[in-house]
Amino acid sequence: MDFAAQHIIAPRSHVSQEMREARQLHKGMAFWLTGLSGAGKSTLAHAVELEFFQRGYSIVVLDGDVIRTGLCRDLGFSPEERAENNRRVAELAKVLVRNATICLCAFISPLAEARRQAGEIVGREFFREVFVRCSVEECERRDAKGFYARARQGTIKNYTGISAEYEPPLRPDLVICTENNPVEKNIAELLAFVERQSSKT
Repeated sequence: MDFAAQHIIAPRSHVSQEMREARQLHKGMAFWLTGLSGAGKSTLAHAVELEFFQRGYSIVVLDGDVIRTGLCRDLGFSPEERAENNRRVAELAKVLVRNATICLCAFISPLAEARRQAGEIVGREFFREVFVRCSVEECERRDAKGFYARARQGTIKNYTGISAEYEPPLRPDLVICTENNPVEKNIAELLAFVERQSSKT
């Protein structure tokens, strides 16, 4: 048994999750948006965040690029480091959810096992997997960051969809197809899902 398991005891808050949710009038939930780079995960997450923030909800976006400039800046993109990146994000989401915050987690998270583990960490009753589906061809056509082109040239290694595998969710809680649908429709679909899943009624 390591030192933490023997000697570290987390203090119990006098303010319960139920008390916080009663004040916020919504449940704390984590919505894990997975999909290829360029599929539209962050675009959807930030649009939904703004709408619910304006309604008075406690809501935050955990975005892959932002997390990797701070909490996970020491990690690369090997399978092991990607798994650790997901683990840290899930632990952060767990804390936020327990404080009655809605978390929109926008991460490629290519491996099904890593997403399963994220759900276990957060807690299944508070975790919903959202597959933002878009073909690699369309994502590559968008290529807003120029990463796909560099991956094709071999200057970026282990790039999901090109030189690294993406495992699509088999039973996601929601599928949003961004390839042929207008962004307004996709936003409305995610808005309705988040509202329904986070409702106290």
